[in-house]
Amino acid sequence: MSRTVLPPELWDRIKDLLPEPKSPSPEGGRPPVPNRIALEGILFVLRTGIPWEYLPSGFGCSGMTCWRRLRDWQAAGIWSRLHLMLLRELQEADKIDWSRALIDSSHVRALGGGEETGPSPVDRRKLGSKHHILVDAHGIPLAAHLTAANVPDVAQLVPLVADIPSVSGKRGRPKSRPKALQGDRGYDSDPGRWILRWLGIKPVIARRRTENGSGLGTTRWPVERTISWFHNFGRLRIRRDRRSDIHKAFMALGMSLICLSFVLS
Repeated sequence: MSRTVLPPELWDRIKDLLPEPKSPSPEGGRPPVPNRIALEGILFVLRTGIPWEYLPSGFGCSGMTCWRRLRDWQAAGIWSRLHLMLLRELQEADKIDWSRALIDSSHVRALGGGEETGPSPVDRRKLGSKHHILVDAHGIPLAAHLTAANVPDVAQLVPLVADIPSVSGKRGRPKSRPKALQGDRGYDSDPGRWILRWLGIKPVIARRRTENGSGLGTTRWPVERTISWFHNFGRLRIRRDRRSDIHKAFMALGMSLICLSFVLS
């Protein structure tokens, strides 16, 4: 099978982060699947959304082997390190706009339930999850969280800001705080505004029970576009993994692929 799912630019950045697969024991056994082949299988599942057991045999790697690598690399923090590496490249190229950040969430159906799922208020109370995403003014993903579908958006306001990594790449102190944060009425919270101001961030959040016309809709579109890109990945459009760590690994990998597109643009 011709493999085109792994961009060479991604492989060049991640290959030194991946631990070498374990060799067979002295008693013998099959040689380990190379990391590149396993990553190709993981990316194919991420993009298409197919179940692991349906991974085409032409990849030279079983779906279960790819699943184990994804799990192990998530536990080792590989995906978060890759994301930070790409953010540093973007910072060095002066492509991250820290003048404002944008926050939003989206619902995804969770087939079969699992960890961090709950009744969705927008899908007839079927089990689902929420993707909470924070991006810069251009739509570059800075942080993302997974929660049950019935968790209110405002509960993730401060945790998402706190999870923005400290990004170096330019002279001076690393950046980790935008100058302002924009959000819709779902993030309306006076305590949240107070914490943002304490962090040196100007809150630009619409208030509940006020007329429409705040003007935020004309400037918040980058986060909605990023969410759309996020859900172009089949495995993120519909959640199939019962384990939250597996889905979070896919989320982190999806963020890195979006960041890579900004690096190459």
